[in-house]
Amino acid sequence: MLETIKSIDESLFLFLNAQHNSFFDPLMWLFSEKLFWAPLYVWFLWLLYKRYPKHFWTVLFAIALMIVASDQLCNLAKNNVMRLRPSQEPHLYSVVHILNDYRGGMYGFYSGHASNAFAVALFMITGIAKNKRYIIAVSLLYAILTAYSRIYLGVHYPGDVLTGAIIGSLLGTGFAFAHNRLRDRYIKATNSEISI
Repeated sequence: MLETIKSIDESLFLFLNAQHNSFFDPLMWLFSEKLFWAPLYVWFLWLLYKRYPKHFWTVLFAIALMIVASDQLCNLAKNNVMRLRPSQEPHLYSVVHILNDYRGGMYGFYSGHASNAFAVALFMITGIAKNKRYIIAVSLLYAILTAYSRIYLGVHYPGDVLTGAIIGSLLGTGFAFAHNRLRDRYIKATNSEISI
C-alpha cells in the first residue's frame, strides 16, 4: 500500500514538475523566496494591528510560536522519516527540472515552506478574515503559490506539500483560536477587576 502511494506521488510529481517554461521559471523561484513576500507580510501585520491594536504584541508572540512549532515539527519529521527529496533521488536526478542548481537539503518529508505558508494563511483567515473574502483569497493564493513552487522547483513531492499544508493549516487555525480565546479571557478578567 505504502509503495503504491509513493509511486503515485512520484508519478504526479514528475507530471507537475515537467510543466515548466521560461516564463514561470523566474516566477516560481520568487514564490519560493520568503523575502519576495515581505510586502504581503507587512500588510498582514497591518491588518492584525488594526484588528488587535491593544493586543498586537500578543498576536506577534502567537505567530512567532506558531512558526517555531511549524519549523520544529517539520525538522522532526524530516530527520525521522528521511525520505529523499526528488532532487536528491538518484533514479530521478537526471529528469527533475531544477533552477539555479538548487536541490535543497537531503530530506523532504514534509515541506516546511508549505507548512509555514498555510499556517500564516489560516492564522489570518481564522484570526481576522471572518467575512472579508479578499483576505481569504489573498491568504490562500499566497499559501498555494508558495507550496506549488516547491514542486515546480523539484525539491518536494506533492505528498510533501500536501502534508505540510494540512499540518500548517491545523497549526494556523489552532494558534489563532487559542490566541483569541486567551485574549477574550484576559479582557473578561480585566473588565471584571475594573468593575469591582
